[in-house]
Order: sequence, then C-alpha cells, then structure tokens
Amino acid sequence: MTTSTQSSVRQHLYPSIQRLAALITETWSQLLDLSPYALPDDLGYVEGRLEGEKLIIENQCFQSTQFRKMHLELAKVGSTLDILHCVMFPRPEFNLPMFGTDIVVGRGRISAAIVDLSPVTANQSLPTGYQRDLRSLSNINFSQPRTLPDWGDIFSDFCLFIQPNGDEEEEQFILRVRDFLTIHCQRARITPPSPECRDERLAGQLRYCLQQQENDKTRRVLERAFDSDWAERYMTTVLFDTPELPTPGDPIV
Repeated sequence: MTTSTQSSVRQHLYPSIQRLAALITETWSQLLDLSPYALPDDLGYVEGRLEGEKLIIENQCFQSTQFRKMHLELAKVGSTLDILHCVMFPRPEFNLPMFGTDIVVGRGRISAAIVDLSPVTANQSLPTGYQRDLRSLSNINFSQPRTLPDWGDIFSDFCLFIQPNGDEEEEQFILRVRDFLTIHCQRARITPPSPECRDERLAGQLRYCLQQQENDKTRRVLERAFDSDWAERYMTTVLFDTPELPTPGDPIV
C-alpha cells in the first residue's frame, strides 16, 4: 500500500462520476462557507492492489458552520470498477438530515446510483421544509429501480436508488442529485442552531453510521485490497466515523 498527495484519479473515472464530483464540489463552494477538514495523513490518497488490478482511493473533506464533515471519495479499480461516494455529516446543533449519494460503475456501466436526505431524528422524519421542497420536485420515472439493502431503514421515503438505463437516465440522476444537494445547502443556511435536541441528533448520526458500516460489499473490497484491520480503520475513520455521545451529566457545548 502506498500513499501520496500528488495524483488525481478524477480525470480517469467514468464521465458521469466526473460530472457529479464537479457538481458536488462546486455546489459546496457556492452555497457554504468551506474550510478544510483534516483526515489522517495516510488516508487522503491511497493506492493498493485488488485481484491484480491497481486500486486508487482519493478523498476530499471539508467542514462548514453547519457541517462537521463533508466527504467526497473517488475510487478506481483498474478498468473494472469506478466509485463515487459522498456524505455530509451535520453538526448536531442543527436540525439537518444526512445527505448521501453513491455511484458504482462496473465494466463501463452504472450498476447502482443512490441519493437521499436521511433523517436523524427519533421519529425518523425529515424537517417539514425539506419535505415540502422535495415534494415540489418534478417526478422522474426511472426504468430500473433497485431494492434497498436490509440495513436500509435509515433512508427516507424520498430515497432514490436505481440502475440508470442509458445516457438520458444518467443525466436525470445527476440533476436529481443536484436538486437534493441544493435543497440541503439552502436549508442549512437558514436553519438556526437548536442545541436542545443535540443528543437525539447525535444518536441518529450514530445509528446512520453503524448501519452504513454493515455494508458488506464495501468492507469485502477493502479487506481484499488491504486487510481486515485497515478496512475497519478506513470504514470507521474516513467513511463513517461515529460521533461520540455525551455521558449523562456532561455539559452540552
């Protein structure tokens, strides 16, 4: 395994992944007050081998007033697998859901594409403003919806999980991610802090992260490319670092 900060995998990825990665970072920079978020030095850019193919993982992370961590991961395994993974982790002082989107490309075709704004409140519902904005979006009928995994009860009723069929549906998916992300960033900017429900939101983020860590496909790929200890560290440090819940009696700061 090697680490570096000199190379960029983005220009070698599937075109729709390149486009969505650019859209995400541009939307962040336009709508939020970004500052760097520090990852461990050896996990920002990683190279390994998976079944004889070169594996490259490149991570970008930011933070803002409303978000403790905004993570964009791009990965490539030889000519067989391209991945985009993005999650925005709100600061628990703000009543905001978890934005997440993924694209998986196998042998030149998108096999899975998902986007959601996942609630972290005890009643598992999105704030009213989010529900209103999402319902106002035009309906898109994708031809190949996919079934959520067993651990997918963390997702909202608005979750879109599909296998796009052709260039037009790929473009429609990218535009729908743009809709979700724009709503999220705009809502975040006008949402005041409400620290009285901080613990509840922390618990919701913890549940989200623990459920995502149950994704056996991701873990198996990382274990085969590196080893089980490295995979566990990457899953719990970079992909889904779990927030710490305060112990009873601790002050909320």
